[in-house]
Amino acid sequence: MEIAHFLFGVFGNVTALFLFLAPTITFRRIIRSKSTELFSGIPYVMTMLNCLLSAWYGMPFVSKNNLLVSTINGTGAVIEMVYVLTFIIYATKKDRVKFIGLLTLVLTTFGGVAFVSLVLLHGKSREIFSGFAAAIFSIIMYGSPLSIMRTVIKTKSVEFMPFFLSLFVFLCGTSWFVFGLLGADLFVAVPNGVGCGLGALQLILYFIYRNNKGGEAKKVIPVHSMQMGIAKLHQQKKQLDADKVSAAVKVSRCR
Repeated sequence: MEIAHFLFGVFGNVTALFLFLAPTITFRRIIRSKSTELFSGIPYVMTMLNCLLSAWYGMPFVSKNNLLVSTINGTGAVIEMVYVLTFIIYATKKDRVKFIGLLTLVLTTFGGVAFVSLVLLHGKSREIFSGFAAAIFSIIMYGSPLSIMRTVIKTKSVEFMPFFLSLFVFLCGTSWFVFGLLGADLFVAVPNGVGCGLGALQLILYFIYRNNKGGEAKKVIPVHSMQMGIAKLHQQKKQLDADKVSAAVKVSRCR
């Protein structure tokens, strides 16, 4: 049982590392264009918070037999911090101010959880408090692709939901779900069980719509959107509305 627990933890580290590195495609584009374009930085800063909380929960003085949880989430926190700093560098001044404010809130949240659990709580109460915090944000992270899934159903296209990314979401959720079950740890098993289910749904959608990768999707989403770097489509809508108003004014002047 201990060997199986360890092996699923190692497999979970590998699959999670792939997910953390997946957005490098987005950031190569951002660095190349020296602009964040229409990409949102919120997924990265929220994933960083999830990694920090999960890494804290996995520490030996918080919970037992979860060191592998700390190793991958500590690594993930560093990777996400690089993404966040890159986003801050290339964001517009307005977005940069908002993003720094969100980053400050995230770091304050983690600092508050760490302080309360370390100073005010001990033993089982510390584990429960830290576990709940980590589990909640893990579920939020796994739930972030729901908007992409809705787009797939609406457009009947998987153009913006890469197969291998969906596959590794499923494998990552499954491995940590089993890891949590073998270790009798609900704070690891439950959120990753949710991730396993959502990953399975993504794969099902992929196989339903795999033969349709264009057409209507391009009309609905004019810019490339990634699962961990969703474009800010509402800004495009505002720009489109502004263009319509401008066109209407020009027409009225011509009259």
